[in-house]
Amino acid sequence: MKFTLLTPSQQLAETEAASITIPGESGQFGVLPGHMPLVSTLQKGGHVSVTTPQGQTQTFTVTGGVVEVTPTQTTILAESAEISTQAA
Repeated sequence: MKFTLLTPSQQLAETEAASITIPGESGQFGVLPGHMPLVSTLQKGGHVSVTTPQGQTQTFTVTGGVVEVTPTQTTILAESAEISTQAA
């Protein structure tokens, strides 16, 4: 699935993802390809983890915003975000 992370000032990420962990306002949830469509607000100061099909994981800290999930794409519109870690 395609993953995109946007802030008002920049596009921070755009990559293929095998799985994504998202800090929703009501709790953390996982997204896999084929996930049902949904829209959720994001928890302030939460961490988004994106694992690529090659097994690399990248983590972002987000400050509020919304996420839209479709079966083929996940888009996060964050108030602000920064890269936390990148692991092999």
